Amino acid sequence: MKRRLYLKLLLSYILFFILALLIVNTFTHKQTVNYLEKTEAARLYREANLISVNYATNYYRNANSLGSIQTELETLSSYLSSDIWMVSSGGILLLDSSDSTVAKNVASADLTLPLQFIEGFDIGDFGNKYYKTGTFYDSYTEDVLTVFAPITIGFEQRGYILIHEKLSQITGTANGFINLTFSTMGLVFLCSFVILLIFTFVIYMPIRKITETADHYAKGEFDEVIQVHSNDEIGHLADTLNFMAKELGAHEEDQRKFVSNVSHDFRSPLTSIKGYVEAMIDGTIPVEMQGKYLNIILSETERLNKLTQSLLDLNRFGQHGMMLDMADFDINNLIRSTLLAFEGRCNEKGISFDLVLTGDELLVRADMSKIQQVLHNLIDNAVKFSHHNSSITIETRIKNEKVLVSIKDSGIGIPADSVKKIWDRFYKTDLSRGKDKRGTGLGLSIVKEIMQAHQENINVISTEGVGTEFIFTLPRSPKDNN
Repeated sequence: MKRRLYLKLLLSYILFFILALLIVNTFTHKQTVNYLEKTEAARLYREANLISVNYATNYYRNANSLGSIQTELETLSSYLSSDIWMVSSGGILLLDSSDSTVAKNVASADLTLPLQFIEGFDIGDFGNKYYKTGTFYDSYTEDVLTVFAPITIGFEQRGYILIHEKLSQITGTANGFINLTFSTMGLVFLCSFVILLIFTFVIYMPIRKITETADHYAKGEFDEVIQVHSNDEIGHLADTLNFMAKELGAHEEDQRKFVSNVSHDFRSPLTSIKGYVEAMIDGTIPVEMQGKYLNIILSETERLNKLTQSLLDLNRFGQHGMMLDMADFDINNLIRSTLLAFEGRCNEKGISFDLVLTGDELLVRADMSKIQQVLHNLIDNAVKFSHHNSSITIETRIKNEKVLVSIKDSGIGIPADSVKKIWDRFYKTDLSRGKDKRGTGLGLSIVKEIMQAHQENINVISTEGVGTEFIFTLPRSPKDNN
């Protein structure tokens, strides 16, 4: 058996792991860097505003010299791990926390050193944001995060405070977070691998056993048993399939018996008919004796006709349901009239009937012709399997607006393992096969169909060697006042 399901599961697990790594290494890393940039820019922007208000404005008001501001900003620059610039509105670098000569040159009256202009400086390049990234007009050899805050004196913008922080610092922090994320992911995937192993032994292996055994069932090998024992849905599925296999095995055995029974029931009369006809043709049976054997042939033909008609009835009941002609009638009277058809056979075997009927008249509501067929089939079985010089008890009684009809004999009985199967088509017990030479094996199937069409119940109580009792119910007629 190809292990495609487990292979798909493993490939899905590996693919998920790879995709997770790619997502964390690209999307998550980029989002983390962007978040840290915004957070750091906001922090530096607050510092730039404080420097503008507390230091830069004092310079333009001549309250502090560039030298004193230089000292303060160098300390702050070390704390912020950044470079702090003070730039005029025209782009002249007035102060650089990392280079004290800039401030000294601006403060020098003779200008021994040239002033530093930031070539191409335009505060409008920041757009609607207060920060930007890049080399800041090629002032740095690597990318920096630059934040600006205006220096305003009397509503006049005199210059800007710029703070530059290397992006490598932010990227390093982001990488630290990503490494922590990878470590967490490693633990998560380790846990998921353990879960995968548990899934393999708890779910996949039982499913595999079920699938392998189901393949045997598909080949008709119903002796295989699924060795899965767990108190969950998979265990329930295994138990259900084991039960199904047991039932299918029993059904297959019943089917073999069914074919054997049908073959026997059709072959026996056909063989008799063929033998007698051939004997008449070749003269083995004299002309003066042909009448006797023609009657036998007629009897066998009627037997085949009865078998065929029963099959047609059952097929009609199963395909289209049964049309019922519901009416009120006296069940006691129907029993008495049905018994007349068995008078000759009962006299031959010395069988008598004990009638225990409730009232002179007991009305029920049902299809009278179909119920008469039920009575005929049940009484026919009782007579057929009763011993000579015995009695059959037929009883009617009322219980909870239902009429119960019982037909009880003291015949050979039904084996316990056959009680549930007697309603199957063509089923005959081994005990009945020797006695039931004329039966079709369909009588009780027809009885069951008729009772189901009436939505009523029929039950059987039987003890092998003691006898059998069939009990069925009918709805009591509203007209019955007994």
